[in-house]
Amino acid sequence: MRVLITGATGLVGSEIVRLCHERNIFVNYLTTNSKKVVSRENYQGFLWNPSRGEIDLECFKDVTAIINLAGSTISKRWTPRNRKAIIKSRVNSLRTLYQALEKIDKSRIVSLVSASAIGVYPHSFDRYYVEDEKQVDDSFLGEVVQIWEKEVDAFKKLDLKVSKVRIGLVMSLKGGALPEMAKPIKNYVGAPIGSGEQWQSWIHISDLARIFLYVVDNELKGVYNGVGPNPVSNTKLVKEIAKVLDKPLLLPKIPKFVLQLLLGKMSYLLLASQRVSSKKIEEEGFVFEYQNICRALDEIYEGGEGMLSNSVSTKQYVP
Repeated sequence: MRVLITGATGLVGSEIVRLCHERNIFVNYLTTNSKKVVSRENYQGFLWNPSRGEIDLECFKDVTAIINLAGSTISKRWTPRNRKAIIKSRVNSLRTLYQALEKIDKSRIVSLVSASAIGVYPHSFDRYYVEDEKQVDDSFLGEVVQIWEKEVDAFKKLDLKVSKVRIGLVMSLKGGALPEMAKPIKNYVGAPIGSGEQWQSWIHISDLARIFLYVVDNELKGVYNGVGPNPVSNTKLVKEIAKVLDKPLLLPKIPKFVLQLLLGKMSYLLLASQRVSSKKIEEEGFVFEYQNICRALDEIYEGGEGMLSNSVSTKQYVP
C-alpha cells in the first residue's frame, strides 16, 4: 500500500508518516522545497507549487489513497494579508491536486481524506456538536473551514471516496497549542483564559494520526470529528497541564480584553467554545487510546511521546 501525503512535514503529517512506516505502508509526499526531497523505497518526495498550480505527476505512481493536510497556519494575526494567504493555501493545494488527477489514470486511487477543523461549529457553552450540524460559526475560522470543505467535496466528481477529518486541539510536545499553553505555566504565570468555561475539544496526536489511517483503511466517506471522547473546559485543561508539570497556578484568570489587545481577532482561537462529539468515528469501530486528558498528558510528558520527540526514529521521516 502507498499513500500520497500533502503537509507530510507538519505536526500531524509527521505522525501519520511515522505510523505508516510502522505498518509498512509506503509514503509519497509533496514539498515546495527541492532540498527536502528524499528518495527511498518507502518514502519518496516530489515537488509541487500550489500557488502556480504546478505538480510532479509522478507523485501519484502506485498510490491508492491521498491524505491532504496542506495549508498555512491559522496561528498568526488575522491581518487582511494573512487571512487571504490562509484561505489561498488551502484552496490552491486542493485545486492543484484536482487538476492533476484529471490528467492521469487514477483507477488505482480509491480515496481522498482531507484535514478540516472543528472551528466550523458555532461558539457555544451549551451545545454538543455532531458532524451533521448545519450552522457555521460566523468567525473567520468558520469561513475558512466552509471554503476548505467545499473544495474537498469537489473530488466526489472524480469518483473518489471523499472524507474530511475536523481536527480539534492537538495534544503534542512537538508543536501545536500544548507547548504554548505550557510555557507560561512553567514560568509561574499560567492561568485559565477568559471565563475558563469554554470547551476545549482535544485529541492526542497519536489518536489523530490513527483516525486518518483508519478512514483510509476502511474507505470511509463523509465528515468525522478528529477529537477525543471527553472534551474539557479551559480551566480543567490548564489545571491538568500544571499538575503534570508540578507547577502552581498563582494568577487569576486572564481577562478577555487583555487577549484581544495582545492578539486582535486571533484571540478568538483561545476564547471560542466548541464541545464536539467523537461518537461517529467510534461507531465505525475506532477505539481511542487516550480517552481522558489526564492520561494523554501523562503519556506526553512522562512517557512515549515526550521521549519519541527526541528520538532519531521520528526525525528520520521529516524531510
